[in-house]
Amino acid sequence: MKAIIFAAGLGTRLKPITNHIPKALVPVNGKPLIDYAVEKLIDAGIHEIVINIHHFGDLIINHIKTSSYPISIHFSDERDQLLETGGALKKAASILKGNDPVIALNVDVISSINLKKLISQHIKTNALVTLAVRKRETSRYLLFNNQMELTGWKNIKTNEIKMAREQQKDLTQLAFSGIQVLSPHFFDLITETGKFSVIEIYLRLASTQKIMGFNDTSPFWIDVGKPGEIETAEKYLNERE
Repeated sequence: MKAIIFAAGLGTRLKPITNHIPKALVPVNGKPLIDYAVEKLIDAGIHEIVINIHHFGDLIINHIKTSSYPISIHFSDERDQLLETGGALKKAASILKGNDPVIALNVDVISSINLKKLISQHIKTNALVTLAVRKRETSRYLLFNNQMELTGWKNIKTNEIKMAREQQKDLTQLAFSGIQVLSPHFFDLITETGKFSVIEIYLRLASTQKIMGFNDTSPFWIDVGKPGEIETAEKYLNERE
């Protein structure tokens, strides 16, 4: 299987740390975020990884080249234009497409999720996309029906709602974890162009395609891209060890 790590972000929330290094190289317990992502993917059986780059992209390339990982790692260069997650998938499609599902994840997420279970559910349900979600507080939620099919999106701060299916009762709102599994033919269904979020694609396709949620109840998930959360992640990692 292949995977893509979204590592092109500007890391604005982590300034001033990211004034001189990319978010992917921000250290947590002395190890760059990109290494946590690569190692987690290798543990899940991934044999080929694409990393998209923009902010200080050359530093990411140099780090990976000197890390001697035992798998193939490619770079999708967005230094001319930052494309967001959806645009990143479209640009890297020629490398990622194959016969197997593809895992995509954000570089700033450290999680105890079992990726093998996520992949297994994706294959079992024959979904186009399986989204890792959690019950946690956030400002934006994905909405799921009783079959855990993606039905809509909601911003609780602005009360904006985007429905992908007809209004249904008893919808469950869960927070997206920045981790997903994509079926190979997903890439053929991307019609958006330029810079766009992958959530836009999911909401468009959910009306006719099976976009499923995987409710991750593992002990830990953290967005290290938020201020002050590096210390929280380090505490968790130290306790686990």
